[in-house]
Amino acid sequence: MKQERIVIVAYKAIQGKQETLIDLLKGHVSILRDQGFATDRPQVLMLSKDGSIIEIFEWKSKEAIEQAHFNPVIQTLWEKFAQICEYKPVSEIEETGYLFSHSKVFI
Repeated sequence: MKQERIVIVAYKAIQGKQETLIDLLKGHVSILRDQGFATDRPQVLMLSKDGSIIEIFEWKSKEAIEQAHFNPVIQTLWEKFAQICEYKPVSEIEETGYLFSHSKVFI
């Protein structure tokens, strides 16, 4: 039985940090993979109308998610996120309220 977990996360950059957030997100999943936590499934990054960025990727397992929270490399990475953005419930993104949701995909 497969253990993988697909996650959908929404980020809202603080003023003036949008490009920094995009650059950080472009390397996010490759770092998770390097540490053994994410699968090879392609990452998807989408830009919503309000400027939020939606990220979709796949964890290897529930255990990988839990282990990432104790990994110093991942903790350092997530600290960078905390400095430039806030996490947002995906349900607050306007585009997710439609039967067929869509956004601009940029990776």
